[in-house]
Amino acid sequence: MFEKMRDTWTKMVQPLVVRMGDLDPSVLTWTSLAISIVSFYLIAIAELDKEGAMMITGAVALVLIAGIFDALDGALARHQGTAGPYGDFLDHTIDRVVDVGLVVAIGYNSAYVVDPLAGWAAALLTLLGSYMGTQAQSVGLGRIYGGFSRADRLVVTLAGLLWAAWQAGSGGTGFDISSIHEYAHWALLGNAELNGMTSGSWPYHSGAEYTPSWLDSWKLRKGLLAE
Repeated sequence: MFEKMRDTWTKMVQPLVVRMGDLDPSVLTWTSLAISIVSFYLIAIAELDKEGAMMITGAVALVLIAGIFDALDGALARHQGTAGPYGDFLDHTIDRVVDVGLVVAIGYNSAYVVDPLAGWAAALLTLLGSYMGTQAQSVGLGRIYGGFSRADRLVVTLAGLLWAAWQAGSGGTGFDISSIHEYAHWALLGNAELNGMTSGSWPYHSGAEYTPSWLDSWKLRKGLLAE
């Protein structure tokens, strides 16, 4: 859904891009990574108290700022006429690093998540989804979002983190899903409680951001067989 707003965003930031002049776009890319790393640290160490609530809220703000820098680098490169393979490669690589860092940081927050392996599992699955997207694009399917792009996933995750901040500040608790079904905890990669952190990492579990639909895969196969 939010991926469709890319053109609108580009028009909105154009005046700012013009003011940046000859700034190297990669500076924005690396800056976004540095800001993201600080947010990961805050997420990983936040406790279930008021200080933890402030840390998580600050982390959300930093992720948003990093996202703005990440979005500006491509717009600036296109404005300067310097967009090329290196910039595209760097941008996508940093995106993957940020995706992995975010869910791993959530997984290492022992106040909300039972086992840090949940974060690593989510990271592995999102990398799998990204790989499938690259493969789909290489064989002519393009980036198929299925209504759930990286931007959509990030919005859901940030909403979960804000819920976690509310929990920390108010003393609220999550929802025990183990009573739903004996295997319900597998939906949260081994966590029996649905809370701000576990719900924030959930969008990464499926790795579904770039997964092509079975119908498109079938169409592609028919086309290849026809050759």
